[in-house]
Amino acid sequence: MTEYSTASAIVVGGSIGGLTAALLLRDLGFQVDVYERTPTPLDGRGSGIVLQPDTVRWFAERSQQKLEDLRTATSYVQYLDPSGATIHRERARWTYTSWGTFYRALLADFGTECYHYGEFACGFSQDANTATVRFVSGKTVSADLVVFADGITSPAREYFDPAATLTYSGYVGWRGTVALSDLTGRTRDALDDAITYTVIPNSHITMYPIPGEQSLDEEHRLMNYVWYRNVPAGPQLTELLTDKRGFTGSVSVHPGQVQDRFVTELRAAATAQLAPAVAEVVAATAQPYLQVLSDVRSSRMALGRAALIGDAACASRPHAAAGTAKAAADAWTLADALSTSSGDITAALAKWEPAQLQLSDSLLRRVVDMGERSQVRSTWTPGDPDLRFGLYGPGR
Repeated sequence: MTEYSTASAIVVGGSIGGLTAALLLRDLGFQVDVYERTPTPLDGRGSGIVLQPDTVRWFAERSQQKLEDLRTATSYVQYLDPSGATIHRERARWTYTSWGTFYRALLADFGTECYHYGEFACGFSQDANTATVRFVSGKTVSADLVVFADGITSPAREYFDPAATLTYSGYVGWRGTVALSDLTGRTRDALDDAITYTVIPNSHITMYPIPGEQSLDEEHRLMNYVWYRNVPAGPQLTELLTDKRGFTGSVSVHPGQVQDRFVTELRAAATAQLAPAVAEVVAATAQPYLQVLSDVRSSRMALGRAALIGDAACASRPHAAAGTAKAAADAWTLADALSTSSGDITAALAKWEPAQLQLSDSLLRRVVDMGERSQVRSTWTPGDPDLRFGLYGPGR
């Protein structure tokens, strides 16, 4: 019998970080229930993920599924100037997946029996022995451990650090995907086997291939991109974030909901400002969508029997491609701390917290600087090793 064979855990948030935590806690012996706010299986809107070691560790070490069945890869990093000329190219292998592909694989390993949809956690309390989560449905659930992995808008964060609020970066990320089969041969050749950047004054775009929804086969693959564009806070941003229904998003505007005039402007700007191959991808996107880029970091990640992980604890701009890796790293280190705590959950969380807070701080500082280099100072230099992806540092 393990130390946790009679223990229970609640994971709030059933995305990639939450599922990773749930799987690891179950391996320790916990009875784990996951509560996800959305009423149906999650949809990553086709967005891509750059895979890093912490992200894929579950599949590398514990899963029966093969990582090769979940990812694509490129061999080069390249920068194209607005004319389409290659101004930098270096050999560097990166692997990628689509958010939906990775989520479905993790959910397949966890199963759906203890995965509960349509439950929005709005508060919690605890005593010396138990933590209790309250949901807007009226449900209350208690357990020995609660892990909040409910993303950048986590209501739980306020319990840990009331001063930790979202700070707008000054720019948004336009995102989208296009089937490779829908692109011209010239564009496919220009983007082949590479993650591609175009840098222009106070802006840059990056794109790379990801698995399609049906399979990894070449004919189903998608080109995924993020274009960082400055928008000042205030009425201009509010107008951009007002969707076709008249609702104003604080975090994103979903595919199909961005006002048509803004999509038209995006396509025209791409054609005028970006490398032709890169511009073709943006212009061909049927339903581009918006991500508001904000930063937030809680000064606490452990509170008695409750832990805060992933974007709920620290959400940052995606320039280091480390968001999902950070969530996974939080989960793995939490499991490690619990495994060596002789069953003392509160002591394990207290032991786990300092290193993860430090990692959050260093990552946030680095991506803020990367963003400033691109969007403000225009000192994003093609090939600069300080600009490489990595959770623990450039290229790490």
